[in-house]
Amino acid sequence: MTLPLSPPVLPMLAKSVPDVPDQPDDGATWVYEPKWDGFRALVFRDGDEVRIDSRNARPMQRYFPDVVDAVRAALPERCVVDGEIVVARPGDGADGAAAHLDFDALGQRIHPAESRVRLLASETPASLVVFDVLALGDDDLSGRPLRDRLAALDGLGLDGPQVHATPRTQDAAVARGWFRTFEGAGLDGVVAKRLDDPYQPNKRALLKIKHARTADVVLAGFRLHKTSTPEQPLIGSLLLGLYDGDGPSGRDPGRLQFVGVSASFPAARRAALHAELAPLVVEPGTDAAAAHPWADWQDPAAADGGAGERRPGAQSRWSAGKDLSFTPLRAERVLEVGYDHMEGTRFRHTAQFKRWRPDREPSSCTYAQLEEPVGYDLAGLLPGAPGTA
Repeated sequence: MTLPLSPPVLPMLAKSVPDVPDQPDDGATWVYEPKWDGFRALVFRDGDEVRIDSRNARPMQRYFPDVVDAVRAALPERCVVDGEIVVARPGDGADGAAAHLDFDALGQRIHPAESRVRLLASETPASLVVFDVLALGDDDLSGRPLRDRLAALDGLGLDGPQVHATPRTQDAAVARGWFRTFEGAGLDGVVAKRLDDPYQPNKRALLKIKHARTADVVLAGFRLHKTSTPEQPLIGSLLLGLYDGDGPSGRDPGRLQFVGVSASFPAARRAALHAELAPLVVEPGTDAAAAHPWADWQDPAAADGGAGERRPGAQSRWSAGKDLSFTPLRAERVLEVGYDHMEGTRFRHTAQFKRWRPDREPSSCTYAQLEEPVGYDLAGLLPGAPGTA
C-alpha cells in the first residue's frame, strides 16, 4: 500500500463518563454519535487492496470477505477510515421484535476455516459503519480538526446497503434521546467528540456514555486466579446465575442459568473471598455435587445452550484450550452486580461486584428483574443493511 497513512494505526479511544455532556461554554463543540456494539475497524483501501485492522492493529479482513467487497464498492479508491463492523439480525414478525445488532453472530466470524467464514458471510452479511476519515487520496487528514474530517465523510455519500456513515448530532437533548431508545436496536450508548480535535491514536480523548444497571444474582461457583497456589488460593472469578422461571411465592423458580462472571478483584480481596466462600464448597462425589444446578456443565448440549440450558464451561474460539473447570458452591448466596446490558440470556461484559444481598432468597433472582430496553428498529439507522429487512 502507498497510502499517506500506513498501517498499523491504533484507534482513538474513549473514557467513560456517567452522562451525556452539555455543550461547553469555552467555545468548543461536542458532536454526539451512537456507540455501535461491534468490532472496531480501521479500514485501509488502496485500489483493490483492502486491509481491515482490529482495535489491536491485527488484520482481520480474512474473516470479513463481505465487508472487503463492500469497501471496494462503496469507498474511494485510496482512503483510510475508522468505523465499526456490525451484524444485524432481522426482526421477528411473530413477536414484533425489530431488527437489532447481533454480537454473537459477529463473533462467529473469527473462525479458522475459510469455508465456514464464507458460509457465514453469505448467511449473515456484516456491515461497516464509518465515523471518521483519516486519509483520502494523497491527503493525510488525521492531523486536521474533526470538523474537517467529518466534512470529508459527508462527501463520500455512504448510505448503504453495507457501508454507512454513522448518524451524529450537536444537540445534547437528541443524544440523550438516542441513549434511551437506540439500545433497543442493540447499540451500546453514546460517544461524544470535540470538533476541534485532531485524530489521536491510542489516546482516550473521546467520551463514552454507556448504560449502567444492577441485578441480584445467585453465586453458584468460582474459578481460581491464574496466580493462585495451594498455599495461597485466590479467587479469579465468581460464576453467576439467574433462574428462568417465575420466582418465589410458591412458584417454581425454574432452572439456574449461567449468565456470566464477576472478576477484577484486588489481590487481598481474592484471598479473603476464597476464605469466605470455603464453607459453601460442594465436595466432588457427594449427593450435593450431583444435585448442583450445573452438575452437567461438561455436557456440550447443556454448556452450549441446548434445550434452553446455559452452563459454564462451553468452549469457544475465544476460550479454546483454556481450563474452564470450576469449583461448585451451594447456590445459597445472592450478590448485587453492575452490568451494562444483556446479550441474549447473559451479561454482555464482565459484571462488577457491588455487595452481598443477605436479604434476598436465591429463588427470587430471576430474569424478570432485568430492565428491558426500549425497542428500536435498526432499519431506521442502517437503511437497507443486510439483516434489517
